[in-house]
Amino acid sequence: MSDKDQFIFEELEILSKTIEEIPGLPPLLRDKLERMVKRLNRMAQLGHYSSEFDILSRYIEIVAQIPWDQRTEDTLDLAQTKQLLDSTHYGMDGVKELISEYLATLLLIKERGGDMFAKTPVLLFVGLQGVGKTTLARSISEALGRKFVRIAMGGIGSTLELRGRSKSYPEAEPGQIVKALMSSQVKNPVILLDEIDKASGEKGLLSDIMAILLEILDPKQNHEFRDHYVDFPIDLSEVMFICSANNTGTISTALMDRMEIIKMPAYSDDEKIVIARNYLLPQIFEKSGLQEGELVINDDLWPGIVRPFGYDTGIRSLSRTLESICRKVAKQIVEGSAQKVHLTEENLKNYLPR
Repeated sequence: MSDKDQFIFEELEILSKTIEEIPGLPPLLRDKLERMVKRLNRMAQLGHYSSEFDILSRYIEIVAQIPWDQRTEDTLDLAQTKQLLDSTHYGMDGVKELISEYLATLLLIKERGGDMFAKTPVLLFVGLQGVGKTTLARSISEALGRKFVRIAMGGIGSTLELRGRSKSYPEAEPGQIVKALMSSQVKNPVILLDEIDKASGEKGLLSDIMAILLEILDPKQNHEFRDHYVDFPIDLSEVMFICSANNTGTISTALMDRMEIIKMPAYSDDEKIVIARNYLLPQIFEKSGLQEGELVINDDLWPGIVRPFGYDTGIRSLSRTLESICRKVAKQIVEGSAQKVHLTEENLKNYLPR
């Protein structure tokens, strides 16, 4: 037996052992994989080396990373949820109340032995960029004690990006849904489908993507979601899906019927000042290496910091403005030209981003 043949048999032995050790692997899929390995073993004994070995090896590697029976336990507490939402989002009392009611419904259904997501709609956060849609979804996952994964839907150019490509194709890989499960390593994460209204600019392709999203989000279908690469039913019924969009104009009617729309309000200037001072600035201090007292900002300057270049509904521009100010201060401290900086009406323009 040549060294090459010996290597192949050793690798096939490793594959067989890997299959045995995949936790929660469905018996039908385990049987299918074992038959594939036996077939390659027979081919190797006849002296035939096939490219199927590389395909099967990668396939088993992917299947082994899918969480077939791993899950986290929900730890929902409405009082703690309120504290969490208040600590991460200022204002938006109406939105936070709707989320608390939604989570309370999930909790009640689960306590009474029902299927939570079969009886409740999918949340759809609708609002302009920067109003906190993604961070709200992340806070919901934290309140539930679940893993969080974000899938950026903007610019999805093919349905294969969601459903995967058959393993027989070169460079084939699973779709974004299966990758999200692999990333979270549990079968019940919170998955945010971010900006679903920007999935594609092509009308025909957008319709196909909306149809796949309906299959993914519909509890009557998603317990047997079939990714082209895995080619075996995957249960998505325990996943909590949340969607976000800037507007609903391009979302199909069938998909809208499956969703609970929560409209995100724009922030007023007064709200932005509180967010900037109490939420953003402490985080940006930490990222910039600054310590408390090294940057002092006069209270009367905040309106000019909040809106230096015109009106912006969200807080992304505000965050970038504060980051720029803190970087300039950090540079002065490192260079030794200042030990601390006090922003006043006279020197503010020197610290605002140009």
